[in-house]
Amino acid sequence: MSEALKRQAAAMALSEVRHGMRLGLGTGSTARHFVDLLGQRVAEGLEVICVPTSEATARQARELHIPLSDLDILDRLDLTVDGADEIDPALNLIKGAGGALLREKIVAASSDAMIVIADDSKCVAALGGNFPLPIEVNRFGLGATRRSIADILSSYGADTWLKLRGEDAGAPYVTDGGHLILDAFFGRISQPEALSSDLLNIPGVVQHGLFLKMCSKAYVATPNGVEELQPQ
Repeated sequence: MSEALKRQAAAMALSEVRHGMRLGLGTGSTARHFVDLLGQRVAEGLEVICVPTSEATARQARELHIPLSDLDILDRLDLTVDGADEIDPALNLIKGAGGALLREKIVAASSDAMIVIADDSKCVAALGGNFPLPIEVNRFGLGATRRSIADILSSYGADTWLKLRGEDAGAPYVTDGGHLILDAFFGRISQPEALSSDLLNIPGVVQHGLFLKMCSKAYVATPNGVEELQPQ
């Protein structure tokens, strides 16, 4: 999918931004287009204040002179615009390829609305079929947490395997919050709500990449243009 179409999806989301809004800024390749376009509007006089979901997004926003704050000061946001790794027909999501899932979920949950921008390769009939589920975990007790996660996954009858992100490179990937990520290659997730609850009951699990009933609208770039999707 061309970057031009992704930018069109970002522009559609930007059209919903109003003067004085409090915005959550997402992380990832498509979200970068939104932040770039927002920076242009800010330079033209648009007044907003934003909470970034990663240090990378914060750096980009500062370079564009976008005013930033945090959720200690802004306890509620009007809108978050972010990308996704998978989108099902109900607009449930898998997120976390960029490693910012914890901050992304905190920001999205603090927003009155969440808009996702993506290309059509991210649209799936059911979550889990094309992309692993990222699970953010505490460093302490990693082995025990990993075994508990594996037990949960096997209880769903799934043919799964877990991989510590970054281990092939010789050092694990570390999130902005100092945690690690286990990527669960799960296959089709038939009971996302139950899986979400079971994973969060494991003490070493900080958060996971299932974003359920959080997205209110998606702008999806297709070869024929940008489509607006509503939850089905």
